[in-house]
Amino acid sequence: MNASNGKRSDPLERAREQLDHGAQAPSLRELAASIGLSPAYLQRRFRRRFGVSPAEYARTRRFADLKAQLRKGDSVTDAVYAAGFGSPSRVYEHADRLLGMPPARYREGGKGIAIRYTTARSPLGRVLVAATTRGICEVALGDDDARLLTALREEFPGATLQRVDAGRDEWLAAVLDRVAAEFSDRKNPRVAPSLPPVDVTATAFQWRVWQALTHIPAGETRSYAEVARAIGEPGAARAVGHACGSNKLALIVPCHRVVRADGSLGGWRWGVARKQNLLQREAKSQRPRKTLAARPGRSTG
Repeated sequence: MNASNGKRSDPLERAREQLDHGAQAPSLRELAASIGLSPAYLQRRFRRRFGVSPAEYARTRRFADLKAQLRKGDSVTDAVYAAGFGSPSRVYEHADRLLGMPPARYREGGKGIAIRYTTARSPLGRVLVAATTRGICEVALGDDDARLLTALREEFPGATLQRVDAGRDEWLAAVLDRVAAEFSDRKNPRVAPSLPPVDVTATAFQWRVWQALTHIPAGETRSYAEVARAIGEPGAARAVGHACGSNKLALIVPCHRVVRADGSLGGWRWGVARKQNLLQREAKSQRPRKTLAARPGRSTG
């Protein structure tokens, strides 16, 4: 049996395919009946496999379609129905979490959103930190400021970008302090500068993964499967990988500490070479320092 036939015979894959391609998302009961499983069993196994419930999966897919329609210039109403939502009210319930702003503003490329940003040097190259009035929206690493700024403009071309350098903005400075702490040989690993609020769009599952990543100690790594088990979703290693790939807060959400099951690095949004460099630095910084032993017969008091 080839891989495609195997997927067609897998009831969970058939359920996912229906959610990917159906014009309207079926109810849990309808979806379960179509693949010959009970609703409770489907709910439990689907969450274990993909990290989210069928309803959460369908909502995230529809929001991805909504974003595509809005970027094409469709009206909000047309985009809402083209993406398979039954009514605009359902969209606005989740717009802040999944779009980061109301749909009309997203359609205009973030028009009216003010983003403050700054850049600094780090051992991994240039680092860009950006924030809206609600919190930090991006921490990115790159080779030069121009490319980092171009990437910042891509998602919301209508936003107003303001560079802040002199004295730094309070939130931006807090993140730069955190970044500096990552590369300090004198840091106390138990004490880290406090962080301001963040303003990033994410699904409920992504939030759970990112929260788990913040508990991986510096100098250590976890596999995607280990992270999946840590959040109570042992079958969701692939979904964990997608959540790591969607992280926009370099170093703050330490997705660089997640590796493949065989210990190989895998990918990283900001480059595998930087990931390797960072992991080596963290491992070195956590090694116990050698101390001089007292000589026999001499007082150490």
